Formats: sequence, structure tokens, C-alpha cells
Amino acid sequence: MKLNYPGKVYLNGNWINSKDAKVSVFDRGFLFGDGIYEVIPFYKGKAFLAKEHLDRLKYSLKEVELNCDISNFDSLILKAIEMAELNEEDGAIYIQVTRGMAPRTHSFPENYKATILMYAYKTDLSGFQNQFSDVLVSSDIRWHRCDIKSVSLMANILANTEAKKAGFAENIMIRDGFFTEGSHSSLFFVKDDIVYTHPNSPFILPGITRNLLIKLCKENNIEIVEKALPVSELNEVTEVFITGTTTQITAIKNLHFPDKDIKIGNEIGSITRKLQHLFSSEVKKQLGITIL
Repeated sequence: MKLNYPGKVYLNGNWINSKDAKVSVFDRGFLFGDGIYEVIPFYKGKAFLAKEHLDRLKYSLKEVELNCDISNFDSLILKAIEMAELNEEDGAIYIQVTRGMAPRTHSFPENYKATILMYAYKTDLSGFQNQFSDVLVSSDIRWHRCDIKSVSLMANILANTEAKKAGFAENIMIRDGFFTEGSHSSLFFVKDDIVYTHPNSPFILPGITRNLLIKLCKENNIEIVEKALPVSELNEVTEVFITGTTTQITAIKNLHFPDKDIKIGNEIGSITRKLQHLFSSEVKKQLGITIL
């Protein structure tokens, strides 16, 4: 996936050329990774599940006690797409809020002004239904508040880079003998025609696409259980797929452990296929846009 720098960004109240955008070296986002981010997809210039993404942003800000008024973000999202001249394209909006500039101390400053960054960029969201990917499996070494969408992503970066260097699409993780999620995706298994996914908890990000898939399962008589799958039951699994804002719904073919490879199937499973089409129908229902 080729990504380019945006021409214009919103920074602290102004739309400016990205090459002129500057943040202080004393910004706590730079010094500590003291910030929250969100990514919202759009199809043909129309944002998808924007409310749900902004609700998650509010949750993360609240959990880290970062005060920031985001009441105008709905209009800023539309403006970001317009400023990037992507009204007829697919892409995503990136939003980042940090605790702003302050002398370097670990504790929060008493008074601060949040740093707000937002921009839209083009990315290819087509063809996800044809991907049948191999993933790496590794230990989940991340912190214990994965439900917060923090900009402090070093463990995720290391996991994802390890997978990409080995030629895999993603790195899915195990904690205490149970699968959690991918380095930047939610994780689903199908066993005995039942869909399993890790329950919302501090150990996973409450994925927006994940939540939509759970809703679609319930509405379409697909049994779904929010329960962590133990590694010991992997031999009973017939389908695996990952979901995410730009991943959408991607089927998994092989899981590569440090000591063995596990093949899931020779073709994309029927439940994964059905959910891909239900996802597409939801985009059509909400935005009037056909993606499959």
C-alpha cells in the first residue's frame, strides 16, 4: 500500500501546507507519546462509521484524562476530505490529539493546550475480498491497556515490522495461551460454524469494524461468541479472518508459529465470504456506495 504525505493538514485551528506544519520539541506527544489517535475510512469521499470512531476517540481521551473539545470534528472531517481533493476517492482521515507543549515531567502539567492534528489521505480500499493472507503468530508483549488508542505504539510497531520483514500480512498475538488480536487489526475465528472473537477488555482495542461485524452476525443469524480462543483449540478452527479500518475483512490462509505452520484452508471460507458481503451491504446502506 503506497501512502503519500498530504498536501494540507489541520493543525491547532488552521489549515496549512504540510511542509509548513511544525510542532514544538517540547510537545508531550513527541517527548512521551502522550497522545491519542483515530483513523476513519471514507469511500468516494464519504466517511464511514464516523460517529463510532469519534466515540472511541472520546473514550480514549477520557481514559488518559486528556482534555480536548472535539465538538467540531464532524465538520473538520468533511473539510479534511475536501482539502485533500478526495471527494470522489477512497481513503482515510488521520486524527491525533496530544497533551501539548509543557516542560518535561512525567506527571501531567496543570495547565496545557492540546495539540490537534488532522488530515485526509488516499488509500486503496478495494479488493479486500480477494486477499487470502499468511500471518505470523507471536507473544503479546504490549501493555495492559490496549483498549486505549494511544500513539505510543512501539510494541505494535515491532510486531508488525517483524511480520512484514518475514513476508507476512500481519502479526497476530497470544497472551497467556489465548489469541488476542493483530498488531493493527481485530481477530476472528470460525469453529463449528460459530464465530469467536476476544471480548472487549483492556487486552484488545475495541475495533469499530469488529463491533460492526458482531452486529451484522447478530442481525443475520450467524452465531457469534465473544470469547477468547485458546491456542489449544486452533486445530478445530475452519476459518480465520482479521478486520480493521483499512483492512476491512481479510481472510487468513496460514498461521506461522515459531516452531510450526498451521494451514487453515485452501480457499476463503463461506462465513468469511458472507460477512464480507454483509459488510459491503452495510456500506451501501449507509453511504449509497457499492464496494463489491
